[in-house]
Amino acid sequence: MTSSAGAPEVTPILHVDMDAFFVSVAIRHQPELWQQPVVVGGHARGVVTCANYPARAYGIHAAMPGSMARRLCPQLVSVRLDFGEVSEVSQQVREIFRRATPLVEVVSVDEAFLDVRGATRLFGSPERIAHRIRRQIADELKITCSVGVAPTPSVAKVGSRKAKPDGVVVVRPDDIPGFLHPLDVGELYGVGPSTRNRLRKLGFETVGDIARTPVPALHQILGPRLGGHLHRLATGTDRRELTGRLGPDLPETTGARSSGELARPLAPSEGVTARSADRSTGAQETFARDLSDRDDIVRELLRLSARVTRRMRRAGTVGRTVALTVRFTDFTTISRSRTLTDPTDVTQEVHTTAVRLFDDLQLRGRALRLVGVRVEHLVAREGTGRQLVIGERERGWSEADRAVDRVADRFGSNLVRRASLI
Repeated sequence: MTSSAGAPEVTPILHVDMDAFFVSVAIRHQPELWQQPVVVGGHARGVVTCANYPARAYGIHAAMPGSMARRLCPQLVSVRLDFGEVSEVSQQVREIFRRATPLVEVVSVDEAFLDVRGATRLFGSPERIAHRIRRQIADELKITCSVGVAPTPSVAKVGSRKAKPDGVVVVRPDDIPGFLHPLDVGELYGVGPSTRNRLRKLGFETVGDIARTPVPALHQILGPRLGGHLHRLATGTDRRELTGRLGPDLPETTGARSSGELARPLAPSEGVTARSADRSTGAQETFARDLSDRDDIVRELLRLSARVTRRMRRAGTVGRTVALTVRFTDFTTISRSRTLTDPTDVTQEVHTTAVRLFDDLQLRGRALRLVGVRVEHLVAREGTGRQLVIGERERGWSEADRAVDRVADRFGSNLVRRASLI
């Protein structure tokens, strides 16, 4: 979908948002699935993390239990996500943005604002730049995105939402009232469900209701800060400059998810990168059936440890604290952690520690619904020392991990794996 073009000097802000990003990344090399209903997550008793647009047509959405999603759509395809690939594609998307302009404000792993006013001589109008970016992302990365083009970030954000999927919407200054005012107040950028409900109870049902209310009255009803902010959003007069922040390199996991599924995108200060300290990264698995056999659980801890440490090696981080989480069939959850002598990104060391934590719980065959492994207090691997051990092999598990990483990066993560995971 494309609206009429706007003049470069009045619509310089682009909001670029990937379409169903996590699903798109997971199936970008499987064109036979592009038109099929597909979700990330939703395996067994887990929840849906992301649904593509064919799946959304059945009413499937993020946070929906997988069992409910499969009732709505029996032919639904559930896929797992490679966190490393998400990080890699996200970085490639950013590189495409920076070919157009250095003024990029990353909001999360799958969206960003761009100020293109300095790029119009080279690439044409903001609308042409938007289409150029869409083509590059589709051609090079095999995923799609939607773009809003407007005078301000908040209007551009609403524009990209209306452009979905795989479209461009341009909103010129004169078009803002007709574009924004009929919308539900909850469509405004940053207005969540609780604020929307509060506004509707006060009689503000549409964006136009706020725009037409005098600012002093909004100050009196909502307070000076919220009232003024909402009026600027409703009239499209919010900030016009970008901060240029970089945002996270890799999404984290929080809360109960199946198969290490992604939760909310982290704020820019929360990303796990080689520059960040005192952060953590983890993965967890909700089982299709409860597990009580120690060998099965130890095997699962190995798979999760391998996933977490590979992600750390990609990010150039190491961590000193290993944490284990177990959840029982009655949803009681226990977490335990242990701090190592040296920071590590070695799968064997993380797994060994996780197994010791598990054995220390002395569960005696008690059935588990979920287990998780997390490495905390991450720091940059570069410059991190490690104590030498007399008699230690010159090459060991660390080199083996990196050899496996190189093979996985080139040929896929399923080609080489530990024998116990086959």
